[in-house]
Amino acid sequence: MIERRRLLQSALALPLLAAKRAPPGVDWTQWFRSWFGRDFGMIDYYRDDNAALLASHEPVDIVFLGDSITEGWHDKRPGFFTRGRINRGIGGQTTPQMLLRMYSDVVELRPKAVHIMAGTNDIAGNTGPMTAQMTEDNFAAMADIATRHRIKLLLAPIPPAASFPWAPQVQARPRIVEINRWLERFARQIGATWVDYWRVLDDGTGAMKPGIAIDGVHPNEAGYDAMATVLEPILRRMFGRSGAA
Repeated sequence: MIERRRLLQSALALPLLAAKRAPPGVDWTQWFRSWFGRDFGMIDYYRDDNAALLASHEPVDIVFLGDSITEGWHDKRPGFFTRGRINRGIGGQTTPQMLLRMYSDVVELRPKAVHIMAGTNDIAGNTGPMTAQMTEDNFAAMADIATRHRIKLLLAPIPPAASFPWAPQVQARPRIVEINRWLERFARQIGATWVDYWRVLDDGTGAMKPGIAIDGVHPNEAGYDAMATVLEPILRRMFGRSGAA
C-alpha cells in the first residue's frame, strides 16, 4: 500500500514538475532517477569520481559542497580548481540533500577543509517547503559532521538574489537575509571561517550586481572571479599556495 501511494504521488507530481521552470544547472534526468530510485541525496552523482580520486591517493585540501552555484564555478572557471580543490556541487540541491552527501562526498575523501554554500534552493522550495529553522538545523548538522572528523569548516552566505526565475512567487530577499544573519553568527560561535562573498556580489539592495550573474542568481565568469578575490587569501593562509586564475 505504501509503495502504491508513493507511485501515485509521484505520478501526480509529474505535471507540476513539467510545468515548473527548471533551475539552471539541474539535470532533470538525474533528478527523476534519484526520485524513483530513492537516491534523494543523489549520492550516486559523484560515485565514480570519488572512487577514482581515492584510488589516485591524491591529497585533498578542500571540498566545495553546494548546489548549482558551486557546480557552475567549476564549469565557468575550471582553472580555479587546482590540485587539492574538489568540486562537489549538484544543481538544484537543498541542504537536506547535501547533508546526506556529507559522508560520501566529503568525509570519505579525507579533506583538510570543506566549503559549504547552500540555501538558495531551500528558499525556492525545490524539495518542498522549508522554514529557516529547517535550513539552519541542516547547516548545524553538516558542521557537526565536519567537526567530528576534524575537517576545517568554511561557511559562505547564500548569494544575493532579487528573485528566483524558477520560483517567482518566492520573496527571496528577506529570507536570504534572515538565514545569512544566522549563518554568520553561527560561523563565529563554532569557530568556522566566514567567507563573505556578499560584499562583492550585493548591489546594495539584496540583488546581484549588474554584469556578474547570468540570471540574477547564478554568477557568470565575472561573478566567480569576484568571489575568488574573497576566497583566495583565505586558502593561501590555510594551505600556503594559490590556484590558477
